[in-house]
Amino acid sequence: MYSEKIMPDPTLEGERPVAGASLTIQASEVVTSAWVPLRQRLFRTLWIASVASNVGTWMHEVGASWLMTQLAPSPLTVSLIQTAEAVPVFLLALAAGALADVLDRRRLTTPHLLLAFTFLLSFGGALNGPAWQAIVPELVPRTELPAAVSLNSVGFNVARAAGPALGGLVVAAAGSGAVFLLNAVSFLGVIVVLYHWHRTPGKSALPAERVIGAMRSGLRYVIHAPPIHSVLIRVSLFMLGASALWSLVPLFARQNLGRGAAGYGVLLGFFGAGAVIGGSFLPRVQLELGSQRLLGAATILFASGLALMALWRRFPVGCAAMFAAGFAWTSELSTFNTSIQLNTPAWVRGRALAVYQLAYFAGLGAYSALWGTVASHVGVARALLLAALTLGLSLAVAARFQVGLGEGLDLAPSSRPGPVVTNEPDVERGPVLVTVEYRIDPRRAPEFTVAMLELGRVRRRDGAMRWGLFEDVAAAGRYLETFVVESWAEHLRQHERSTVADRQIWERVRSFHLNESPPAVSHLLYAYHEEH
Repeated sequence: MYSEKIMPDPTLEGERPVAGASLTIQASEVVTSAWVPLRQRLFRTLWIASVASNVGTWMHEVGASWLMTQLAPSPLTVSLIQTAEAVPVFLLALAAGALADVLDRRRLTTPHLLLAFTFLLSFGGALNGPAWQAIVPELVPRTELPAAVSLNSVGFNVARAAGPALGGLVVAAAGSGAVFLLNAVSFLGVIVVLYHWHRTPGKSALPAERVIGAMRSGLRYVIHAPPIHSVLIRVSLFMLGASALWSLVPLFARQNLGRGAAGYGVLLGFFGAGAVIGGSFLPRVQLELGSQRLLGAATILFASGLALMALWRRFPVGCAAMFAAGFAWTSELSTFNTSIQLNTPAWVRGRALAVYQLAYFAGLGAYSALWGTVASHVGVARALLLAALTLGLSLAVAARFQVGLGEGLDLAPSSRPGPVVTNEPDVERGPVLVTVEYRIDPRRAPEFTVAMLELGRVRRRDGAMRWGLFEDVAAAGRYLETFVVESWAEHLRQHERSTVADRQIWERVRSFHLNESPPAVSHLLYAYHEEH
């Protein structure tokens, strides 16, 4: 192995970082009104355009679902509409998230054709979703981010409230084809706004990440980020029962309530109205209840809505149940989305949101097909009741996974100058072996090991393929940390990715080091391996 003569890395020597403005959110600073972000002109313009676009999307949704109840009115086939929408997101989410971080963010006659074109429409949505969500922190201050996420949900559900009702009327008056055409026109506003947005891209001396490499680094980050794990598990548990509503309500409206397309649109309109009201009050409720109690209460409320529809098959009861479910839906999903955004630094936010979107749509697609199959055997009403019971039982598992909103976490970039080298390596060379030598009091070894495990998680999360901590058997208190990075460029990106929160972890480790001189750091580039 070839070893380069490299000076100690000043970023590992305990120097204080020159950080940007603190991104830690204090409770007193959190905006409690969902409408405050509308003061930001660009956010307001995009929000209005997206509402118009989503109205068209929801008109399409009601048209597609209702058309399927006419073409093939079986529970499984109708539920596959949700599966067809979810599969493209499942396939494309991570690649779309990588693109969001690496690049600038800006005739139906058969059931089979209907599923195919629903798939294609969702295909475009899958590419757009992570980038659309990831730009929100660029449009509003961090203290307004929870409100902005809630407001996006409000806008989406304003469209959900208006779109299905309008869609039902259009379907009744002109057929499903008319709503598909209106949906296409509804995208024009968003296209115009994005065309006129001149975004200043972030600057980096390093070459842009390739999409495949960015996907790997995104997955690596998520694997080593416990706050994201909790969100992914919670959204999967919630979708296990909640997906039954989307897969079965079209048939429930038709078969159990005896309603036509307009009645189905009204049901979805009540759902959207509940979601709008829930989103309007969500920032204040999050602050007063805390995310854990809020998520638990929302799950119970959603389960109650499903049970009401299953047990009292009356249209007014169904409307009230859909209103409650809408309120709970926004409370759950907006909290999950906010948690991902507030627990993820900017460099990987699109990929983290893509993995969240992947979990959401994978659950929606798979579980929708599951509830369609269940309903085929036991009936729609009983399937809804079983889904309500499933949601209730999921709370026992969900309580073990805490969803935080970035409390006390400062994700502002921490200035980390690159390693000092005698000859700058080609950025594509690698892998790179980094070693850091510590001298500690042997009596504090257990505490040191705990601190190092936390640092090791950060190293792996930000780019290390392997990480280890070794103890010298001949010299008590001498420890050697090693980690391997894919390339020199990826190691330099580790420096760019550092946050104030990461720096605090390093300073905790540095406090164990006994010598006045900082821990000795070496960088070794892969040179040769004999093939056998």
